[in-house]
Amino acid sequence: MLSGSVKVFKIIFWLIIVLLYPMLISIYVTLPLFIGFAGLMFIIGIERDKLVYTLFATLYMLNLEINLSLPLFLLLISTTIFYIFLNNKLHFLKLCRGCVYVLTVVSINLIYFFVLTLYDIVTHQHSINYDGLIAISIIYDIIVAVLL
Repeated sequence: MLSGSVKVFKIIFWLIIVLLYPMLISIYVTLPLFIGFAGLMFIIGIERDKLVYTLFATLYMLNLEINLSLPLFLLLISTTIFYIFLNNKLHFLKLCRGCVYVLTVVSINLIYFFVLTLYDIVTHQHSINYDGLIAISIIYDIIVAVLL
């Protein structure tokens, strides 16, 4: 019975993190975004048939976009673009799982910022400031991917 309650506690804990952290990012702009890490969890959930990973990653991405007033579903689209076109090309690094995770996180971040820039050009908007905070956010993303 204890293991079932621990499992429920872990799910509730991660659900709180997924729902509250994007709200904190909208208040404290120096917090990292963890865009690539969420994309990595989405991909791991798809590859290992872990519905909870995919669901929480999707919920985090949508919540982040809503709280930061970013274009809706752009993170999911960017992660899907990576998964369809680039994910299979990284399988030659299977022996270095950390290398695959780092390249996945960096690629998802770059694809997202490229697609967001195209979106800004097409709609004549300015969604995000590309400054040093973005670089620091990507570095934190990489650190979390390596620790995984």
